Amino acid sequence: MKKMIILVILLAIGWKLYDRTHPVTRNVPTTESVADAPTIRQLVATQDKHFTCDGRQHCSQMTSCEEATYFQKNCPGTKMDGDHDGIPCEQQFCR
Repeated sequence: MKKMIILVILLAIGWKLYDRTHPVTRNVPTTESVADAPTIRQLVATQDKHFTCDGRQHCSQMTSCEEATYFQKNCPGTKMDGDHDGIPCEQQFCR
């Protein structure tokens, strides 16, 4: 029993020494990347411009080219690109 306790203690000491001499490098942002990162206020402002998929599929249900483009890229079942060139609602908004 004493040998088992001594072995556990030695393993614990060895682990601590190994942990100190081999630090784990984490993906911590540097001050440069933090300075370039958008603020929460900027993120909320850009999020307000985005739309949500609510079942609309046709150009007649859109109000802008930005909205139609969002729906085409992010929502299933849209019917806004008749010539399949990637540009939605060309006759109404996206000229």
